[in-house]
Amino acid sequence: MQRIIEELKKLEEHRQLRTLPNINSKSDGKITVDGKEFVNFASNDYLGLSTKTELRHEFLNKFDYSLSSASARLLTGSSPEFNELEKTVATLFGKEAALVFNTGYQANLGVVSALIDKGDVVFSDKLNHASIIDGMQLSKGKLGGDFFRYKHLDYENLENLLKSKRKNYKRAIIISESVFSMDGDVADINKLVELKNKYNCLLMIDEAHAFCSYGRNLSGLCYGKDVDIITATFGKAVGSFGAFCVSNEKIISYLVNKARSFIFSTSIPPINIAWSNWLLTEKREFVEKQKEKLVLLVNSVHKSMQERGFVTPSSSHIIPIIIGDNDKTVKVSEKLRSMGYYIPAIRPPTVPVGTSRLRISLTADCMLEDFEKVLDTVLNFD
Repeated sequence: MQRIIEELKKLEEHRQLRTLPNINSKSDGKITVDGKEFVNFASNDYLGLSTKTELRHEFLNKFDYSLSSASARLLTGSSPEFNELEKTVATLFGKEAALVFNTGYQANLGVVSALIDKGDVVFSDKLNHASIIDGMQLSKGKLGGDFFRYKHLDYENLENLLKSKRKNYKRAIIISESVFSMDGDVADINKLVELKNKYNCLLMIDEAHAFCSYGRNLSGLCYGKDVDIITATFGKAVGSFGAFCVSNEKIISYLVNKARSFIFSTSIPPINIAWSNWLLTEKREFVEKQKEKLVLLVNSVHKSMQERGFVTPSSSHIIPIIIGDNDKTVKVSEKLRSMGYYIPAIRPPTVPVGTSRLRISLTADCMLEDFEKVLDTVLNFD
């Protein structure tokens, strides 16, 4: 217990101690915390679907689904709703099959740890999500697989690793996010496809922050490209819950039998599964319109940043304002909160030491005028 107390004290001294916010409610583009309403720039609900009361009421008035699955899917926790949703997302991505997981974390953890065995290797972008890193570490610790992390978006560095290391292993997988969760920059999917074919690898792309926000057919940045394995989530732009993997039938069947985070988890209640499928099918037109709103906002925001001379690695709806120092980042966040803007400080270990930041998530319900006030406040903060 003493060690725990000391660790907590150390986190507090370095302004890294995190606590759960007291969130009272959320509405379109707004969030109420501790009884005060703020403009919400911290949500991953990129299309604003989760706060659309008219959608929720229409769905609940039309359908009556179970509120519990009460079991893992390999026992009694499956239902027709799962099959329908898996067919929907497989079709969206142009793949043979899909498998629903409970969360994006469990999807990446389960897929990576299942596919990498003794004598296999992963080549991973250095800024890939913690769920991918944990999957690689689980593979190495339990199964004897290996992994190398190439410099972020540095495909020359990746190819050098492939040239020197690939021949020493049986199966190899290259893994990258499409839109990166903290910097908002975007992978070159075509280059990754080129390298995976050149060096006989599988290619896995995490589309969590691109699914339904970008690309043709709501399918992010991978649609129509030779990507072997794609993971994504329903908990962001779809405004729902859960995640999935799409691939060929053999890989999906393998995951059903080998992905421990799938096998040993009670499945998502059917009502959540049906809600996701309803949005992607019957409400597809509404989802597309929200996506168009987001795209227009993102274009306007990036134009505004350029006009102010603000340099960012982002080309997406995720805008990092990197401040560096933990204490200053917290102070800027507190200043913005006093102005009515909810943008929590992001600090290590979520991001590397020295890169503490405000991570702005643009949603379809955000306003350009609010973003410009936030940006001007940060740029003029003393």
